[in-house]
Amino acid sequence: RDSIDHSVVNAVVDQLIQAKRVYFFGLGTSGSVARDAENKFFRFNLPVSFHDDVLMMRMLASTGSAGDVFFVISHTGRTKEIIDIAEIASNNGATVIALTSSSSPLTAVSSIALEVDVPENTDEYMAMTSRIVHLVVLDVLATGFTLRRGPDFLPHLEKIKNSLKPTRYQSKD
Repeated sequence: RDSIDHSVVNAVVDQLIQAKRVYFFGLGTSGSVARDAENKFFRFNLPVSFHDDVLMMRMLASTGSAGDVFFVISHTGRTKEIIDIAEIASNNGATVIALTSSSSPLTAVSSIALEVDVPENTDEYMAMTSRIVHLVVLDVLATGFTLRRGPDFLPHLEKIKNSLKPTRYQSKD
């Protein structure tokens, strides 16, 4: 919490609010985090999608343009394909936001880097701590997005929540 730059968080929220479309990209464990991001951010009346397939990511990045946001999640920030894809999107004028470790190669090719350093050796162990931290950062961004939209946006969120009522049995409480 104390190591995250609040001005960067605000800049990311600004980019997300202004985006025509948001693509969440991640491979491996970061792919599941990207899927969770799609689940959160589609609620904001914004075209979003998540992808964990390298070929699809490359094709989407090649068609990206100004107004598109490519939100790339990678704990290490060292995966060659992810860095190549971020460069492709950036070269086409899209905004690339990285959720990654500080001073990673991914940070260097991103428009904005949300740098989160988590002491975890993913070369030897399965990512766990970094995944949880990345999910928390996405929750912070979603909260910031909702707060920026203001109270007039709450009926939209309530409409989505209410759409689920028919799918649930009543609780006995």
